[in-house]
Parts: sequence; C-alpha cells; structure tokens
Amino acid sequence: MDVLEIPFVKHVGIEKDGELKLHVREELTNHIQTIHASAQFTLGETASGACLMEEFPQYKGEVIPMLRSSTVKYKSPATSTLRAKASLTKEAKEKFLRQFKRRGQGVIAVDVELFDEDGCVTIEGEFIWFVQDSKII
Repeated sequence: MDVLEIPFVKHVGIEKDGELKLHVREELTNHIQTIHASAQFTLGETASGACLMEEFPQYKGEVIPMLRSSTVKYKSPATSTLRAKASLTKEAKEKFLRQFKRRGQGVIAVDVELFDEDGCVTIEGEFIWFVQDSKII
C-alpha cells in the first residue's frame, strides 16, 4: 500500500517529493499559528511506516504493520513546510528479521526527524511497530 493513499494521510495533506512533506495550511495550525502537534505527529508516523515499506519490500502485501508505541520530542515550533527523514539502525533491522523469520511477527523501532525549510529540527521521535505475517491471523 502506498502511504499517500491512506485516507487520513490524504486528509492531512502529506505529499511526497523524494521525501514526505507537509505544507503549512491554516487548518493545520494551532492557537499560536504553528503547525499543530498532531499534524506533525502524523507526518512522523507516516514517514516511519513508509521507511518500513522501503526497507522490507519483500513483505509488501504479506504483513500487517501496526503502530505499537511512540515517543516524540517537540524541539522547535514548526512554521514552514516540513520534511520527514526516517531511518532504521542496522541492529534494529537484523533483530526484526530474526524475530519475523522465527515467529512470523516482530517489533521494530524507526527513528524520525522532521525538519523545517531552514533545516531546523521540529520533532525527534521513535515509532515502534508490531509487524505480523498476514497468514497468522
């Protein structure tokens, strides 16, 4: 599945231009005219899911990924277009593959940073996914 086809992602207005991005729009702002925390969270969560799809294309359509938990730190007010950068450590990827091959399910953490147009980090976060083989359900 293309993450940009998820109804809520469409609603928020996340786009892809090499990386996922979110433009400032009035309906996404808060009481101090910065991008609302929930809109930023949505961009981060979406980027983490897209990262998993890019890192594990062999499982496309074969697994059910579900966000289990996340920790985010809002570092700076977001006042311009945001871009997301998601990554996996080599160790996280290897551990997940061992778990998944052994049990048909696994847990994996994806690190995410959001940047504004000036390169300032607005969010640092970790998104932890539970991924299960769709044949197990």
